[in-house]
Amino acid sequence: FHAAMEKKPAPPLHLDLREDVVDLETQFSPCNPPGPDAPDPHLPERDGFREPSDPIDWPYLESLRDAFLDDFVFKYFRAELIGAEKLPKEGPIIVAPNHSGNAFPHDAMVLDALLWRDQGYTKAAKFRSVYTPKLTAVWWMRPYGLDNWWRRMGGVDMTFANFDRLLEGREKVIYYPEGVAGIGKGFLRRYRLQHFHSSFTVLAARHHAPIFPVSIVNAEWINPTSITFPALNRLVARLFGLPFFPVPIVFLALLFPFVFYLAFPARIFVCIGDPIDVRKLLREAGEDPDNPSREAFPRIAEEIRSRAQRNLEAAVARYGKRPYDLKRFARAMRSIRGRIFRATPLGWPFTFLQHERDRKRPPARNRLHAFVRDLDVLAFYLPLGWLPIALLRRLRKPPCGYRGLSKKERLEREGSYLWSLDTHPLPGPSRTTQP
Repeated sequence: FHAAMEKKPAPPLHLDLREDVVDLETQFSPCNPPGPDAPDPHLPERDGFREPSDPIDWPYLESLRDAFLDDFVFKYFRAELIGAEKLPKEGPIIVAPNHSGNAFPHDAMVLDALLWRDQGYTKAAKFRSVYTPKLTAVWWMRPYGLDNWWRRMGGVDMTFANFDRLLEGREKVIYYPEGVAGIGKGFLRRYRLQHFHSSFTVLAARHHAPIFPVSIVNAEWINPTSITFPALNRLVARLFGLPFFPVPIVFLALLFPFVFYLAFPARIFVCIGDPIDVRKLLREAGEDPDNPSREAFPRIAEEIRSRAQRNLEAAVARYGKRPYDLKRFARAMRSIRGRIFRATPLGWPFTFLQHERDRKRPPARNRLHAFVRDLDVLAFYLPLGWLPIALLRRLRKPPCGYRGLSKKERLEREGSYLWSLDTHPLPGPSRTTQP
């Protein structure tokens, strides 16, 4: 029977792009494939259908911009955006950068800030990022444990259905085709793009959304001490659920929490490539863009990866010769004399946490009170500081902890849930009409 089946040619499989998104998701490699970076099936989904709402915290974004975003992006990383004129002002579009950093996704934070600034710091200018929900569910994968931080900054849980809804709503979407594997490839495999999954090409064709490959240069040098091994990554993912295990830095980070968020002062260049029309690529491959074969999209994804790899190598050759540019870094630090501690990784625990807390509590009575009420932040610098950090989060009241909150209230506050745009949709065009 099996021999007869092997000899029988399989009929060609075609896909009507008008099919339901659930059908699409079962037929193509998912945007977030099964593995350590996939949505956690144990995370609860938010209950019930609600009126359209947007978790972006605009007052927080604006206060972050006014307080220290420029120091973070334009002084410490000296970030520069090149080719932004290629990006249209309206969606749907997909911005597809390489991923790196080798530990915490600082490159994603810098890219999002650069794009928002370039298009005027308005609500209409804000890009959406799709990301693995584990960035929200695991508290130490949020900057210094800040509640629901990625969604408040404009992130949306990475599922095929959510990605489809964003493009359907004509959003401008940042999608990292390498996924967590891009961060976890380690310094020894820097600038080598990992596998691109085909789902984003399906959605680009379905919604006539151009794909803009983006080359982020020098972010590999944010943590050059990170080396990973695929076999060790798989073992750690199976045993502990961690997406990758960078050595030797991980051992120091286990001892001192602030090291986990450590970033060397790499000068980051973000280079926007020319748009790629997936429907045009399908036609050139002899496919009907409205009725392509299933086999076409993995080939298209690989073609996009190859183009992105060539773009990245050219950008590295041009902008990657001096990843730290220490003279420029020294000038940048002199220009913010008096804020250097809070503008560098050593001071970021205080910078991020005090800024967040001060928005939700009365002003300090005096300098001593200002220092004492945030003594728990010092745990980021202590040996085995993860333990007191976790304990104090349970013992202190909001906004510093969770004492007094029910389990449901805490999950909602943390953002430890799966967010589906089908049950909790965005407002749609109303966001883009506001200043």
